[in-house]
Amino acid sequence: MLFLTALVALAACDTGVESRKEAVPAAEREAPAASAAPLTAAGPAASLTPDGDANLQWSASVVQLDALAKQGTLTTKLFGTAGGDPAMNGLYAHVAFFVSPADGWRVFRIGDFLGYRVLSEAPGRVDLEIEESTHDAASGQIGSRKRRVIIGWAAPTDGSPPTTVTVTPAQ
Repeated sequence: MLFLTALVALAACDTGVESRKEAVPAAEREAPAASAAPLTAAGPAASLTPDGDANLQWSASVVQLDALAKQGTLTTKLFGTAGGDPAMNGLYAHVAFFVSPADGWRVFRIGDFLGYRVLSEAPGRVDLEIEESTHDAASGQIGSRKRRVIIGWAAPTDGSPPTTVTVTPAQ
């Protein structure tokens, strides 16, 4: 059920993503340039009310999105959803592959972290630096550590998404 919910949420927040080949880098999604002049209204404002679609709650939980551009014809992305205990990790990280408009995305959960950063990408592979919470049972202290992993997959020769993904510790 969790897989289906995540799949629905992913589809809801990414309508049309299958046609995009590259995402705007995070640095370019920051605040607009300070030199841009504010817009001037050219008509009456339209009032909006909250959208009651329950699936949008799942979509709004996506807090990090990284489109992977070096996967050939395979539309691939990493994403993280907010959840769990924010004192101990709380970013559920996933890798997803677009299957088709009818089938949506094939999603694999990588883990529960504080955050991740893409270090490099190549066909069938993405290297991540992961920051995660640690817990010392003896003292009860929560700390953090960084580690690196290789997320890998072998895409079938017919261009369909992979059926398995591996996570390998790395240096």
